[in-house]
Amino acid sequence: MTHAERTIERIRPRQFHEAAGVEDWRVLGEGACAYFRTGSFAAGARLVHEIAQRVGPEDDHRPDIDLRPEGVTVRLITIASDYYGLTERDIELARRISAVARELGVAADPSAVQTVQVAVDALVGPDVVRFWRALLGYRHRADSFEDLIDPHRRGAPVFFQQMDEPRPQRNRLHLDVWVPYDQAEARIAAAIAAGGRLVSDAYAPSHWVVADAEGNEACVGTCGWTGPEPARVTAVDSQGC
Repeated sequence: MTHAERTIERIRPRQFHEAAGVEDWRVLGEGACAYFRTGSFAAGARLVHEIAQRVGPEDDHRPDIDLRPEGVTVRLITIASDYYGLTERDIELARRISAVARELGVAADPSAVQTVQVAVDALVGPDVVRFWRALLGYRHRADSFEDLIDPHRRGAPVFFQQMDEPRPQRNRLHLDVWVPYDQAEARIAAAIAAGGRLVSDAYAPSHWVVADAEGNEACVGTCGWTGPEPARVTAVDSQGC
């Protein structure tokens, strides 16, 4: 196998987490993410500059970076016409970025990452998807007509769950909150302590369903768990959580 072939090999989130040198990172619904606590905007800008220097103009695989006064969030995901998920080159890039942060003395906080997705129950899926695609200016995610993503990779993705019949007394739209696999139970406990309740843990540790005091539901999901494959897949986990 050539180096080029090796670096574009598709991988599952579990494979990412099992790789050496990626301890700063957690795979969420929208890719592998890391948060670096820089403490200032200037320090964050230096980190971003150094990352940019390590990812040269000849490299067509670049990270998404969010610079804030307190820290920098970096997301890695391979986006192609027929694929939206992780590859071995995401592992290599994660290692390089973590090395830059260490050189600058910037610590990572894996517990500080999360992504949010909007999930919509649809009886007439194609019609509903077409409406939201036009309204949001989104596009279909590669290899899926049930997921819409922001072409600028800024807004939350939208997942459409095909329903055979209405679910009476249950909301048709909810949030999927993707958190690090080692933070999920604490997040659920916090939500329950804040007045929520557990609706279902049938697919744990893939995801749990919780609800607020008025019954509005949300899913807390993970990637890279150890356990059975989930019945429902969305975003990155449709490529192999």
